[in-house]
Amino acid sequence: MTQRGSVQQSLRHAELGLTNERAVDMYKTMMLARRFDERGQLLQRAGKINFHISGITQEPSQVAMGFAMDREHDWFLPYYRDYGFVLAVGMTVKELMLSLFAKAEDPNSAGRQLPGHFGSKRLRIVTGSSPVTTQVPHAAGFALAAKMRKEPSVAVVSFGEGSSNQGDFHEGCNFAGVHQLPVIFVCQNNQYAISTPMSKQTRGRISDRALGYGFPGIQVDGSDTLEVYRVFKEARERALAGEGPALVEILTYRVTGHSNTDNDMTYRTKDEVERNKGKDGVFEFRKYLIDSGLWSDEKEETLQKEIRAMLDEATEYADKAPFQTTEDVFRYVYAEESGEDETCR
Repeated sequence: MTQRGSVQQSLRHAELGLTNERAVDMYKTMMLARRFDERGQLLQRAGKINFHISGITQEPSQVAMGFAMDREHDWFLPYYRDYGFVLAVGMTVKELMLSLFAKAEDPNSAGRQLPGHFGSKRLRIVTGSSPVTTQVPHAAGFALAAKMRKEPSVAVVSFGEGSSNQGDFHEGCNFAGVHQLPVIFVCQNNQYAISTPMSKQTRGRISDRALGYGFPGIQVDGSDTLEVYRVFKEARERALAGEGPALVEILTYRVTGHSNTDNDMTYRTKDEVERNKGKDGVFEFRKYLIDSGLWSDEKEETLQKEIRAMLDEATEYADKAPFQTTEDVFRYVYAEESGEDETCR
C-alpha cells in the first residue's frame, strides 16, 4: 500500500464519526468475543459445560452493529450467536460464562436456559426464546411502543437467514412497514440454516424482501467492519427521523458446526470451510488499525494477555459459582411481591 493510500484508508473511521479510541475499542471487543467463543468450545470438549453454539467470523459485523446503536435508548433483540453484539452493548464475559455453566447468577435466565438466550433489563436486551424468529415480531412491538411514546429509540433485532423463511419474519416486517416503525431487521446470513445451504432456501437476495414491505433492504459484507457500521448508523438515523424500518442482510459464513452437537462434515466439505476461513473480518480490521497507526504487535500482545486473564478469571468464577437452589426452582414463574431480591434483571 502506498503512503497516500494508507492515509486515505486511515480516515475511514473518522469520516464515519468514530474516534480513534472507539475504533480501537471495536477491535478489542470483537477479539474478546472471538476468544470467549473459542474458550466455550474448549470447555464443552473438556466436559466442563454441556452446550455451546458458535458465532466465529460473525463478530466484526456484530460489534459494528452494537457500536452504531445508542446503549441508553435503543432496544436490543439478539439471536443465539450474538456474543459480539451483546458484549458491544454492555454484557461482560463473566456474565456470559455464568450462562455457559448454567449457574444461579446467570443474568439471562438464572441458569435455566441454554447459552445464547440473552436477556438483561439493565442493558435493554430483550429476552429471547428457543423457537427461532419469535424475536422479530417482538422487535416490531418494542418499536411501536417507542413511536407511541415519542421516545428517541430504535429496536434492532438479529436472526439467521433460515429465520427469514419463517412466518414471524414476514409478519414482523409487514407490520413494521405499514406503521413506519423505528426498527432495524438484521439477517446474519452465514449461508447455512443448520444443514440447509442457501441454495436450497431461496433463489433471491434476502435484503430484496424488504421491497415488498415498503422499506429499504441493504446487503453488506460482514467482514468489512466500517461499512457495516456505516450501514447501521444510517439506518438508525433514518428510523429516528420517522422514515421507518430497514432490513440489513449481513453476508458472512459459519465456519463451525451449527452447534457442538452438529457434524457439519455430513453436508459440506472441509475444503469449503477452509476457503471461507481465509476471509476473517477480525484480522482485516486489525490490519486496518495497524495501517492507520492505531495498533501494533506490542499492543496486540498486551491485549491477548489481558483477554486471557479476563477469561481465566471468569471461567474459574463461573465454575465455582453455585447452581440455582431447589427452593428457587419456581421463581420467575408467578408474580412476586415487590421488594424481593431479583436474580434475573
